[in-house]
Amino acid sequence: METILFLAHPGADGALGPSALQALTAARSLAAGLAGSTLVAGLVGGDVQSAANQIAACGAARFLAAAGPDFESSRYSSDIAATEALAKTAGAALVVAPATSRLNRVLAGAAQRLGGRIDAHVTGVAVAEGQPVVTRWYYRQRLEAELQRTRRPWFLLIDPGCAAAWTGAPGAAAVEPVAVALADANRRTSVTGVRVPPADQQTIRPDAKLLFVAGAGWTKAQADGKARADEAEKLILEFLGRTQASLGSTKSLVDLSGEGHAVLKFMTHLNQVGQTGSTPRHPKGLATCCHGEEPHTVGWRFINERRAINLNPNCSWAQGKADVLYVADAFAVMRKVNELLPAKA
Repeated sequence: METILFLAHPGADGALGPSALQALTAARSLAAGLAGSTLVAGLVGGDVQSAANQIAACGAARFLAAAGPDFESSRYSSDIAATEALAKTAGAALVVAPATSRLNRVLAGAAQRLGGRIDAHVTGVAVAEGQPVVTRWYYRQRLEAELQRTRRPWFLLIDPGCAAAWTGAPGAAAVEPVAVALADANRRTSVTGVRVPPADQQTIRPDAKLLFVAGAGWTKAQADGKARADEAEKLILEFLGRTQASLGSTKSLVDLSGEGHAVLKFMTHLNQVGQTGSTPRHPKGLATCCHGEEPHTVGWRFINERRAINLNPNCSWAQGKADVLYVADAFAVMRKVNELLPAKA
């Protein structure tokens, strides 16, 4: 018999985000597969009642909360104390949480305090012979492993996009407050404000429906023999602004600045997708001016629908790596797409 604690925190709007609802799906599947198990929801935040009401119909036997001004913002010392208190109150054997930046940095410490174990980058959960089994990837998503542990509590950080987000009717959840003892030392860090880039400068959007990847071809000499990096920047930023797509890049493009070539000024290594970059999980992806070789396309293995624009009909995107290949000039295509987008808005 296992008690499964679903651990999450509301966003700035007071609601649980997609990654939290995906982790809830994973927690529910474990509870359904483990005979005699109990699902408990644990929430951390300033005011968690709205978030609890959002998942009132999820099947949790209890709704626990570490709430109040001390937990409004992310802070390691208070978050780890809250996690420890929630896990102890629930008597949790398994703790399932979304891999948000807030929980990613605190759960390993909580597992250590509670004498448990933790696995991050979990991409799937299942039950085999009455025992929980988790799936995770190693070596930049090239090796897949299934893991089991006997040590409890076992903390599981679920990567975004690895499960369907739970959907259910909101209700009225009876939230049980959990007392968390915080000393003055736990409050030394305070959040005085939040600084975010303007919307038109925010290019990495994990929850976007479309991933737009730019390759080095955008900065190379075009058919007229001239490089048109400035025009490329305008076309790409205009497309991102109108679609709210997330921006990715090949390694060759983000490395160009060190080679003395023209670069896209808004592109950094944080945008890099591939073997040495990220492996995003957007529903759709569009690669433009990319060579499409394996070090890059390995980052696309979790994209459901893959399309590419390339002037070379024999590029590797045409060799089974893309569902659709448009043999065309990316400048011309994106210019036309930007013209058509307002009509669909």
